[in-house]
Amino acid sequence: MTVLITAVARILDLAINIYIFIVIARALISWVSPDPYNPIVRFLHSATDPVLYRLRRLLPFLQAGGFDLSPIVLLLLLSVVQQVIVSFLLQLAY
Repeated sequence: MTVLITAVARILDLAINIYIFIVIARALISWVSPDPYNPIVRFLHSATDPVLYRLRRLLPFLQAGGFDLSPIVLLLLLSVVQQVIVSFLLQLAY
């Protein structure tokens, strides 16, 4: 049973890390005007827009003065969730 919980913790850790890189790539491409029909740009938008939209709706002050701070807040939340859940699962395994 401990091997299964450890495997789940590591897979969850990897999935959150990949999503963190997707959010960072989305933030980086927002600085330029990318082709909206590019498949990579479409993937980045479709992977991050639902979460960022909910975050912006929940905390409207994140868009202030032309700056969108929601990717930064999302990265912080993902890091906290990653630390809490993965460490809890690893402690549960041992």
